[in-house]
Amino acid sequence: MNKDYTPIPCALYSRYEVAILNRRRLRVVWHGVRDVDRVETLTPMDLRTRSGGEYMIARNQLGQSRVIRLDRIKKSEVI
Repeated sequence: MNKDYTPIPCALYSRYEVAILNRRRLRVVWHGVRDVDRVETLTPMDLRTRSGGEYMIARNQLGQSRVIRLDRIKKSEVI
């Protein structure tokens, strides 16, 4: 793992997997790369591990792709 990455709890990872399988939309709050918090409604598509971190691949309501490092997500809820 990347030494900057903090692994998330397995239960939370499983909730993301269930949201993907059921095609559930999530309201996600995350800490962006420019130290700005972002809030967006997303449909998670996949979870990936790369560069020592875990990431959610998602699409917003306009169909734009988002790649969010899981340990940067502050809050997510099914809507």
